[in-house]
Amino acid sequence: MDDALRKANLEFARRHPGDPLGRQPVHTVYGGAQLFSSDTTRKIGAVARSAMEKFAATPAELGQACGIAEHASLALIHARVKEKLEREAVEDFRVDFEDGYGNRPDAEEDAQSVVVGEALAKGMADGTLSPFIGIRIKTFNEELRARATRTLELVITTLVKKAGALPDRFVVTIPKVTIAEQVSYTVEQLARLEGKLGLAEGSLKFEVMVETPSIILDDSGRSLLPRLVEIAEGRMTAAHFGTYDFTASLNITAAHQRMRHPANDFAKHVMQLSLAATGVWLSDGSTAVLPVGDRASVHEAWKMHFDDVRHSLVGGFYQGWDLHPAQLVTRYAALYSFFLEGIDAAGQRLKNFVDKAAQATLVGNVFDDAATGQGLLNFFLRGINSGAVTEAEALALTGLTPGDFAGRSFLKIMKRTGG
Repeated sequence: MDDALRKANLEFARRHPGDPLGRQPVHTVYGGAQLFSSDTTRKIGAVARSAMEKFAATPAELGQACGIAEHASLALIHARVKEKLEREAVEDFRVDFEDGYGNRPDAEEDAQSVVVGEALAKGMADGTLSPFIGIRIKTFNEELRARATRTLELVITTLVKKAGALPDRFVVTIPKVTIAEQVSYTVEQLARLEGKLGLAEGSLKFEVMVETPSIILDDSGRSLLPRLVEIAEGRMTAAHFGTYDFTASLNITAAHQRMRHPANDFAKHVMQLSLAATGVWLSDGSTAVLPVGDRASVHEAWKMHFDDVRHSLVGGFYQGWDLHPAQLVTRYAALYSFFLEGIDAAGQRLKNFVDKAAQATLVGNVFDDAATGQGLLNFFLRGINSGAVTEAEALALTGLTPGDFAGRSFLKIMKRTGG
């Protein structure tokens, strides 16, 4: 019995290695393949900065647009959003051969695939790509499998032959996954390309889109997501929720296909439960109402996007999609307001908790036990990652060391402090 339990514990640990270390992008910007060039993300940043200058030039304007006019850190939020748009507006970009591209003649998509591969290679050489980058191909159902496979091969082959390597953090997005065999096929094709192009085994990674009912609950009533992680052989990096395909598949009318629909929250809760501690990142979907037109229209769309992002953050989804450059303004405004309004209380709780060397503590009317410690640390790690909080601010508020944040482990902090 002891041996059986030991084996079971080790198997559970293998399947649940914990949250991945390193930086998770706060968003993914999608853009049609027909529009992509080596400097696309720089152009997106310029449009985002222009929108902010035109419609939120002052902290008061930004506060009015987002509904945070009374936020204690409004001036700081405004300054940090502006700085982020100037320094690194786009964190993650996906060149889209699916919905953003549409169904076109094979010859046209073949040619565009080569163009995209060449543009990615040029972006690598020029240093103009976003820190995270990838492509979204069509689904691997029987109707589109051959087309998706050919696009995948043409883009990656062209890219590797031109650049000699893949961009850092390159990923392939697989949409509309309905059965496990589509992921098995993905693994097979990526391994084949690695062998053909002389790439290191496992270097080609992918992410799945969660946008069909069958991936949430299969025919047996179980979530398909843990099975996908198992058969991905370490290649699956993330699961992205598809708001509109999912709600449409449930016969929810277009007028009610929105980010905060209860059906979407249910699906995302299943994602969290199914993928907890598996090392797979989670991403929410997009706000389809775009900030275009006059000031009133832009501000109305910004408020919806801001509220959608905040809803995602409260729900534990720290990444989402953006579809328009101007949405970057409210993406970062939502992130920064979320973290800055909780930073003082979280810092006090974490500092007090560490000072007490992991004994249960009471700060004000909030009782903290050991399980809370990692959550408090994660709050600061996410805040630093998003750009809302500087490491210097986090160090001053918590009394921790740079090494504590680099280690990303509350248990290690307790060991260092004698807890």
